Amino acid sequence: MKILLVDDHEIVRRGVKQLLAEAYPKAVFGEAGRVPEARALLVQKVWSLVLLDINLPGGSGLDLLREAKKLHPNTAVLMLSSYPEEEFAMRAFKLGAAGYLTKASVADEMLVAVRKVLAGGKYVSAELAEKLAAALGQPALQTPHESLSPRELEVLRLVATGKTIKEIAAGFSLSEKTIATYRARIAEKLGLSTNVALARYALQHRLVE
Repeated sequence: MKILLVDDHEIVRRGVKQLLAEAYPKAVFGEAGRVPEARALLVQKVWSLVLLDINLPGGSGLDLLREAKKLHPNTAVLMLSSYPEEEFAMRAFKLGAAGYLTKASVADEMLVAVRKVLAGGKYVSAELAEKLAAALGQPALQTPHESLSPRELEVLRLVATGKTIKEIAAGFSLSEKTIATYRARIAEKLGLSTNVALARYALQHRLVE
């Protein structure tokens, strides 16, 4: 079994690795703290399981999720993020994730999730399952940011944390003109023109920590 851990915090990778190594003693692990490193490892090997954060240097975990599923459709990808399920889980599932855990999850829950996705199933927490069940039969109310593409969502989050267009462009290895275009699309879709308004929106909807 090959398990790839993608998180920019070494202490998180170390803790998750120790937990999984105890449960799967014969597992081989790979680690990456940035999107470019993770992308290279995804190309080099076929992984049984990828545990993937959303907030990563050098790109978006959601973009990486999409790339991983294109490269290896049968690889189970379990999102492990500090961002709330209600804002990101459904988006991740639509991109091919097999499960979504928050970093507040207990160790036993992570092992249950890992076993389920490795067996080909989908994992949602009891709390999210309850919310999804409650939403059945209710009118579908889409929040404005649900219309954003994964890249637009990531740009919104970076703008909200105070990053400039130049800094965002450098992080994605894209031109400033391209990022400015994303920024304009975000403003149009959300109906918000200033960075202050965008930051307030992101905070209200728990899109940034």
